[in-house]
Amino acid sequence: MKFDVLNDESGVAREAAAIIAEEARAASRARGRFVIALSGGKTPWLMLKALANEEVPWDAVHIAQVDERVAPDGNPDRNLTHLRESLLAHTPLPPAQIHAMAVESPDLEDAAEQYALSLRQIAGSPPTLDICHLGLGLDGHTASLVPNDPSLDVMDSDVAVTGIYQGRRRMTLTYPMLNRSRRILWLVTGAEKASALVRLVDGDQSIPAGRVFQDHALVLADRLAAAQLKS
Repeated sequence: MKFDVLNDESGVAREAAAIIAEEARAASRARGRFVIALSGGKTPWLMLKALANEEVPWDAVHIAQVDERVAPDGNPDRNLTHLRESLLAHTPLPPAQIHAMAVESPDLEDAAEQYALSLRQIAGSPPTLDICHLGLGLDGHTASLVPNDPSLDVMDSDVAVTGIYQGRRRMTLTYPMLNRSRRILWLVTGAEKASALVRLVDGDQSIPAGRVFQDHALVLADRLAAAQLKS
């Protein structure tokens, strides 16, 4: 695992955008396409706004979702709502190249299976993300892999449906999918994340985030989040 500590949340967002743009250009040249899975959150939306100002081969970019809340289309709780607002209005990214989790489906388990199939279509078999962007919760969760949820033990599928967490069920990528990624990009900001970040760095597998492979991981943190890390 590698680290880069930036002064503040804005610095983290800009650095992440620059890294994603560089990786997109490289993947486009090497494989003709760039596949990234994005998580939600305040810092990621800043990142995407910064990404809109970078040099990106948008016609080669495919965006998957790391996770999504079960809520109606357009609901502010949906990561997709903010993803569309942050990118589609500001870039020439083809709308069809945002691959949304079908959380409005009456059969969520079937929708998860269909999403796993769609990942194969855009990212190969088995599907491999160029970048998987992750955040870190106060309780050590990442994606919607939350403490004590059965989805933590799903090893035979790339997508799972969770129980209720903070008021909503969710759909999430599972460890097999996350851990095949060519690169994991963690964004961690805010003093309230400092303790969880120490546990992530220590590889503490008692928290969900600690079970994500560290070999190809880069953590971008602000000074507040990194305050408890050893130099």
